[in-house]
Amino acid sequence: MAVRVVTQDNMATAMSENDIVVLEFWASWCAPCRLFTPVFEQASIRNPDVFFGTVNTEEQKPLVNAAGIVSIPTLMIFRQSILVFREAGLLQGTQLDELLHQVRNLDMTQVSANRGAAAQ
Repeated sequence: MAVRVVTQDNMATAMSENDIVVLEFWASWCAPCRLFTPVFEQASIRNPDVFFGTVNTEEQKPLVNAAGIVSIPTLMIFRQSILVFREAGLLQGTQLDELLHQVRNLDMTQVSANRGAAAQ
C-alpha cells in the first residue's frame, strides 16, 4: 500500500477501515521531515498490511490542533483507532519496522482495559 495523504475529510475513514494506521505530521519546509520521507515510504512498502498516511501541517490545521502537534516530524501510530505510539523526531527504517512489529503484537484487549481504567 502506498503512502496516502490524510485530510480532515478522510481521517475518520482511514481510522475505521484499517487495523493499524501510521501518520506522519510534516511540512514541506521542514528539513528533518524531508529526511524522514524516504524512510516512511520504504516502510510502507515493507508493511503493506498497514495504512501509512501523511498529514501536511500547513494545510490541515484542524487535524494538527486536534492531535496537539507542536514539533515535526511527529509520528503517531493507532491500533484499532487507539493511539499506541507518539513521538516527534526521526526514526530509522529498522526502528520503524520493530515498532510496527510491537504494535502488531499488542494485546488489544489489555490495551482497551488499561485505557478504560485510566479514564476512571
